[in-house]
Amino acid sequence: MSDDVVVGHRRGVRWVCVGRGLHRRAGEEPFGPRHADLLAWQHVLPETACFTHLTAAEVLDLWLPPVPAGTPTHVCLPKAENRPRRRELRVSRLEAEVRPLVASGIRVAPAVEALLACARDLGLLDLVVLLDSALRAGWCTTAEVECVAGSRRRGGPGLREALAHADPRSESPWESLLRMFHVLCEVPVVPQREVYDAQGLFVARGDLWLRGTRTLHEYDGAVHRDRRTHVADLARERALANAGWTRRGYTSGDLLDRPSAMLREADAAMGRRHDLSRLRPWREALRESLFSREGRDAFARRCQGQGGSPR
Repeated sequence: MSDDVVVGHRRGVRWVCVGRGLHRRAGEEPFGPRHADLLAWQHVLPETACFTHLTAAEVLDLWLPPVPAGTPTHVCLPKAENRPRRRELRVSRLEAEVRPLVASGIRVAPAVEALLACARDLGLLDLVVLLDSALRAGWCTTAEVECVAGSRRRGGPGLREALAHADPRSESPWESLLRMFHVLCEVPVVPQREVYDAQGLFVARGDLWLRGTRTLHEYDGAVHRDRRTHVADLARERALANAGWTRRGYTSGDLLDRPSAMLREADAAMGRRHDLSRLRPWREALRESLFSREGRDAFARRCQGQGGSPR
């Protein structure tokens, strides 16, 4: 046991409680408190254990859906190992051999294994966000995900469905959600479309092009409220308008609370009849994801207790 980590009822301002009976020295956080907590957990886990699921995704710096507060730390270990029994951990056993990665001193399952673990608990939208990020960052390839998703292990069907919609061209989690909104509402789109003017000069690259139109749909996050960014955005919109293109920006509030208005505008751009029934797949996917309160509550219930069955 390290001098910076102790097991027992150590109290005082010099120590941080990581879990029941596990403390680490305060101030030893060069990579942040979460990183320090995970290093402390490794002191009480078998050397064959590693972090998986959303915990591994966090360590690998993947885009995360809104993870509920109090979500346990996810650990996997070989079938033959004794399972640690701590309420702060959710432990799963692996029949297949897993060779952990080491990121900043923390043992994590390979990205494909972490994604498969996530697929047992998360919805389509959550998985697409994670997959877009993992593929974009190069933590795994499409072929590697196909191989794991094609196995007979739990989570395979959900991961296969998400992979069918994944696209590493996405540049943010909310851009991934914006794309999925259009896909599920039967609005054909092409990511990262480059626009040129009549003289062939580059004008802009848009998040999503509504195929068959001269319309771009984009996600506008908090960065667009910055004054300099706002000025640049206005100049870009004028350049697009001068080239005969329409650009519409949407926020997280539009996707979560006002999707009918978004669909109405997409239908108008495509010249088709507005049909609210197309929203049903999006609403269902949203309800099953961590992007909704209902989905977060359901996930929290699934995480109660510890898992010990083979995976």
